[in-house]
Amino acid sequence: MPPLHAVSPAAAAAPPRALSSAARVPQRPVLRHATIEEIEAEKSVIEDQARERMEKAIETVQNNFNTVRTGRANPAMLDRIEVEYYGTPVNLKSIAQINTPDATSLLIQPYDKSSLKLIEKTIVAANLGVTPSNDGEVIRVTVPPLTSDRRKELAKTVAKLAEEGKVAIRNIRRDAIKAYDKLEKEKKLSEDNVKDLSADLQKVTDEYMKKIEAIQKQKEQELMKI
Repeated sequence: MPPLHAVSPAAAAAPPRALSSAARVPQRPVLRHATIEEIEAEKSVIEDQARERMEKAIETVQNNFNTVRTGRANPAMLDRIEVEYYGTPVNLKSIAQINTPDATSLLIQPYDKSSLKLIEKTIVAANLGVTPSNDGEVIRVTVPPLTSDRRKELAKTVAKLAEEGKVAIRNIRRDAIKAYDKLEKEKKLSEDNVKDLSADLQKVTDEYMKKIEAIQKQKEQELMKI
């Protein structure tokens, strides 16, 4: 009986089998760089979303600026007034009509006369620099001329609102950069791609920053003229 594990002469004489290329050299995954079309598509989606959010931020800044009175009666100065109506905070404009009978006064006519005192109290608490007068039917708000000190206070308010808008724009840019970074980690974009796209996004950010500065300057000029 041949010994265990014996190798036959034929097997011993046979040349050793060559290892497959897969066995000899570990295969590295081949990274496919994104095409120009794919990069543009990713850029378009992320940048369009950022622009849309920035436009809304600009609208918010503009609406907030409109609530800052400039010496002329304007219903917009009451846009941010919320009244605790039956336990629920509601916008004043949703429970009352607001008219401007002349350049220096507002006329507030609530749909529910029982809310007159509540509206009057809320306007006083808002510290708008006006004093409402309640005659039992309507509330008249007389808008006095701006004093020098009041102009300075309002200019500070405008600057604060503008800075809040700029912070919102920067946060939107940050979120867009994060979206690009995520695509880089997923190997859909290269580091160079992300740098280029981030540079383009910065141009968009600068564009909206200038828009805020422009409407801030316009509001400050209104404060100085009146």
